[in-house]
Amino acid sequence: METKQTAVDWLISQLQKTRNYQRVINEANESGSSVMDVIEQANKMFEQQIMDSHLMGLIHPLEMEATKQAEQYYNETYNNGK
Repeated sequence: METKQTAVDWLISQLQKTRNYQRVINEANESGSSVMDVIEQANKMFEQQIMDSHLMGLIHPLEMEATKQAEQYYNETYNNGK
C-alpha cells in the first residue's frame, strides 16, 4: 500500500525549500528544542487528529440513525403517528 504524504511532511518539504529553514533550525536548537522532537510531536498530533476524525465518521451516522428512530418512536407513541 502506498504511503501518503501527511500535511506535516508536506510542510517540512516546503520549509526546506526556503532560505529561512536553517535559521528556524538554529533558533529551535538555541531554545533547547530538537527539531526532530518538534516534528515527531507534530506527526503524533496529526495521527491522533486523523484517528479522531475517522472515529467521528463512524459514530456520526449511528447517532443520526438513533435520533431518527427516537423521533419516529415519539411521534408514533405520543404524537398520533405524525
